[in-house]
Amino acid sequence: MSGPNRAARAALALAAAVLPLTAITPTVSAAGSLTMLGADVSTAQRALELGARYYDASGTARDPLDILKGVGVNYVRLRVWNNPRSGYNNKAKVLAYARTVKAKGLKLLIDFHYSDTWADPGKQYKPAAWSGHDIGRLQTDVYNYTHEVCSGLKAQGTTPDSVQIGNEINVGMLWNEGKVVNNDFTNLSLLLKAGYNATKACNGGTKVMIHTANADSLDHARWFYDGIRAKGVPWDITALSYYCSWHGTLANLHTVITDVRSRYGKDVVLAETAYPFTGQNADGTGNSVTSGCADYPLTWAGQATNFAHVQNTARNAGAIGVFYWEPTWYAVPGNGWDPADINGSGNGWDNMAVFDWSGRLNPNVRWTP
Repeated sequence: MSGPNRAARAALALAAAVLPLTAITPTVSAAGSLTMLGADVSTAQRALELGARYYDASGTARDPLDILKGVGVNYVRLRVWNNPRSGYNNKAKVLAYARTVKAKGLKLLIDFHYSDTWADPGKQYKPAAWSGHDIGRLQTDVYNYTHEVCSGLKAQGTTPDSVQIGNEINVGMLWNEGKVVNNDFTNLSLLLKAGYNATKACNGGTKVMIHTANADSLDHARWFYDGIRAKGVPWDITALSYYCSWHGTLANLHTVITDVRSRYGKDVVLAETAYPFTGQNADGTGNSVTSGCADYPLTWAGQATNFAHVQNTARNAGAIGVFYWEPTWYAVPGNGWDPADINGSGNGWDNMAVFDWSGRLNPNVRWTP
């Protein structure tokens, strides 16, 4: 996921209505379980430092991680940017919050953007410190930085359980050197191998995800993962983003998950999903998602039902995990989307969090195995 302007992302995805509920909720008994019940809470650290309060469904003020754990979360995803102007979320900030995450008995997924700001299908900006580096130098950069962050986490007793080598890298990362042009995956494959090797050198048990937002179609998913497989890229988990406004029906999602799971013989995780609980806006920054999908009203009940059905679909298709993207990111002044102006920018996700604008949890939301 990225900042508020997602026009490029929307153009890459299929916008389609969701099928009637009777067509998309097969019986759970036919499936396995979701073992990675995740939440990306990368903005929670800043929110708490600004004095944000979080309340469980009964209205009791508690730490947001404790609240989320109480409704089923067992895995936390934290993004890491190389050198964001605000400091959030650089290596030092991630190491600090990782201690909190692990102290609460939660597992940890580190999402490497390899950028100083948002990386997504429409933009993959190199960190300023790597500007002008050729593909050979960038391989070394990726290896060293990945190993440095992983080793820092390991040294303090918070070894990551999983990492992502890149974020939503539909057409590559570290553009332009790592961009896939004319179906040539050579440079991207070199960068992905560097990240994989660095992770395993740090800790052999850490699972490596390759993450795209290609849940919209078999053609897109196969094009990418066939492309990196043909270049010998190793990975442990195929990770996808799914937002119904951009990626189509749950029936289509089921098809894509089932296909990539069998085609590549690897576990599948939805690394991102979310749904709005309202069409209203809490601050001066417009909402990133302004409309819903068929059968899911923009209400607390609609949000919870959508998330339940996404989990059901993932589970029944054989996926092992689902992560909600930024459930704690309600509108808190000073916790804006722009790392270059975190104090002055707003939050385009305030209608997608599972906490309302006063910090109270949606009482209907559950993460379920």
